[in-house]
Amino acid sequence: MPNVHVLTSGYAGERVASTVSLIEAEGALLVVDPGMVSSPSVILDPIARLGHRVEDITDVIISHHHPDHTINIALFPNARLHDHWAIYENDIWTSRPAEGFEVANGVTLWETPGHTAQDITTMVDDDDDVVALTHLWWFQSGPSKDPVATDVEALHNGRERVLGRATLIVPGHGEMFVPDQSTPR
Repeated sequence: MPNVHVLTSGYAGERVASTVSLIEAEGALLVVDPGMVSSPSVILDPIARLGHRVEDITDVIISHHHPDHTINIALFPNARLHDHWAIYENDIWTSRPAEGFEVANGVTLWETPGHTAQDITTMVDDDDDVVALTHLWWFQSGPSKDPVATDVEALHNGRERVLGRATLIVPGHGEMFVPDQSTPR
């Protein structure tokens, strides 16, 4: 079963960093949202502490195309890149919809527009928990109204969909949390 490790919890304010995660799945090592951080070591050192090398990363998933979630993609030269409409590997572009695409056993992509029209959520089912790695929330507290959302109705619909399945949420710029009644819808 897959395991999710938050390598660094992001933040937003005067400075910005994305939450970056590693998923250990059967036959795959996936990094989600390797974006802006204070130094590449903030991403690379925890990967090494978990016993992995950069060359071992098989896939990178980006929730959307904002630089704060994409700027460190090149740290993983052997990885395939997944976004909302394709897989990119070296000079091969394979178009496919993200919705329902299984990246690895127990790791599936959902289309969840709202923050941008192209947002995706990575759903990880390890039989004990269902973890959603997503930018539907910046932090545990929301914000309830995403200040840069391109489609507020879609954002709220995506939140409801994810809350109907996820037992843990890894937001775009904050610490992993357990959703409850106070989680912005």
